[in-house]
Amino acid sequence: MTAQGAIAESALRQADRAPGIDADPFHVGPSMARVMSSLAGQPDAVLQAQGDLWKRYVELWHFAARRAMGETAEPVATPGKGDKRFNAPDWTNNPVFDVIKQSYLITSDWMNGLVTRAGDVDPMSRRRVEFFTRMLTDALSPSNFLASNPEALREAMSSQGQSLVRGMENFAADIARGGGQLAISQTDYEQFEIGVNVATAPGKVIFQNEIIQLIQFTPTTETVHEIPIVIFPPWINKFYILDLRPENSMIRWLTGQGFTVFVASWVNPDGRLADLTFEDYMRLGIYEGTAAAMKQAGVDRVNTVGYCIGGTLLSATLAHMAAKGDSRIASATFFAAQQDFSEAGDLLLFTSEEWLSDLEKQMEAGGGVLAGQAMADTFNMLRSNDLIWSFFVSNYLLGKEPKPFDLLFWNADQTRMPRTLHLYYLRRFYGDNALARGELELDGVKLDLGQVKTPVYVQSSKEDHIAPARSVYRGARLFGGPTTFTLSGSGHIAGVINAPVAKKYQHWTHDTLPESLEAWQAGAAETPGSWWPHWAEWLKSRSGAQVPARDPSAGPLPALEDAPGSYVKVTS
Repeated sequence: MTAQGAIAESALRQADRAPGIDADPFHVGPSMARVMSSLAGQPDAVLQAQGDLWKRYVELWHFAARRAMGETAEPVATPGKGDKRFNAPDWTNNPVFDVIKQSYLITSDWMNGLVTRAGDVDPMSRRRVEFFTRMLTDALSPSNFLASNPEALREAMSSQGQSLVRGMENFAADIARGGGQLAISQTDYEQFEIGVNVATAPGKVIFQNEIIQLIQFTPTTETVHEIPIVIFPPWINKFYILDLRPENSMIRWLTGQGFTVFVASWVNPDGRLADLTFEDYMRLGIYEGTAAAMKQAGVDRVNTVGYCIGGTLLSATLAHMAAKGDSRIASATFFAAQQDFSEAGDLLLFTSEEWLSDLEKQMEAGGGVLAGQAMADTFNMLRSNDLIWSFFVSNYLLGKEPKPFDLLFWNADQTRMPRTLHLYYLRRFYGDNALARGELELDGVKLDLGQVKTPVYVQSSKEDHIAPARSVYRGARLFGGPTTFTLSGSGHIAGVINAPVAKKYQHWTHDTLPESLEAWQAGAAETPGSWWPHWAEWLKSRSGAQVPARDPSAGPLPALEDAPGSYVKVTS
């Protein structure tokens, strides 16, 4: 009854949407045709692949036979490092499920490996087929189905079926939350409230325009460095990734180091802002944001930080300022930010004209903005086993309630994207790589990163799947001034938000920027723990003398409201 109700509600909620089924929703058909055509012309390679598959299955049968006779045997296939799908003991202890697991791993390895054998295929077509073949094999994992998941079966039997009832109730709730489409819960969203237990660093909103609120945070030291920091987070997400909990808050840590900290909190746009441009975000965001911070702090220059797409905007603005002779930015730091998109990772696959045409239609239907859930779905697909299927199994097959997790609450709190800005960004940066090639123009000014002489600190993360380290490194070499590059452990979020108190991961530093990331790594020195202290020392040397700490309520700009402000509380 719960299942029928959920499906009926989904159908009713989508009744006013355009009918029809897209036979190729991921636009992989043409690329798949090219790969298959290439393989058809390589019969020897295909036969070898088939032979390898047959050989591994024979080895699996021998393994199963030896186990059936009570012998100990080494498995033929084992999950990769970090693959948590088969952690339950029954996947190894039960011979039947062990064979199911290994059979799946053998077949999925074969399918993914077959694509790499295709020759004479353009690299982007090959990558597209590789990515969506991996998505397919991930979706078909036996762990995702009740009948072939021993942990789910055991839970169903021990709970007398109640786990399945709870799972279907969770499913129905997620259908309702997604407005008729499945929006898989990743955490208990009711346990968090912005300004109450996340985004709690004290401060004041001291400036506001149509796209940003500028927050000045309360100092925690008696004196501060003269030159303040202005941070521009990505507008795809909300700024409080920098302030989740007091113990891992970068904002609190920076104020504790004696810096005056300003952060731009981007608006969550609706249809009224659909036609905002990249130039608007540069002018209203960075130009007006830094001007307000300088006026409030009583200085003529600031240090800046750009995170992810906020860093891409900051890079373009630095080139624009260089052309205009504007020297207000004393230094620029980039967290996981790209300037050269030629090796931008799997997000490139979502920037073909077919995808962009679909996005444009979605945004037209959405009143000129792209829904926040659409952005979340795209990022989740990049790590589907961790961010989709693990929750599918836990929520629906095991009937568990998602655990409270502030990072996943933030991850789900996506913002909308205005149509003109978003399409321009995807086409000109991801599609054309115009900034790196020196072909980008903003406000009639042709941008050249080589003319940027501002001291630059570039942070990248070794396992970043959104801004890959190689891509970030290529961008670091484009700047014309002194550039420091640091590589941290972990990924796009944990690699950046890694407070020293956690004593996690490591980072690598090097005094020069050789031609390739591999050459840089060969000569880099590894240091355990967070990269924040290394950056702070670099920043302090460019932040001037000590001055009395600045009270956000006592500056020339009136305090408009308490931090974290109202823009960040607008939900999609």
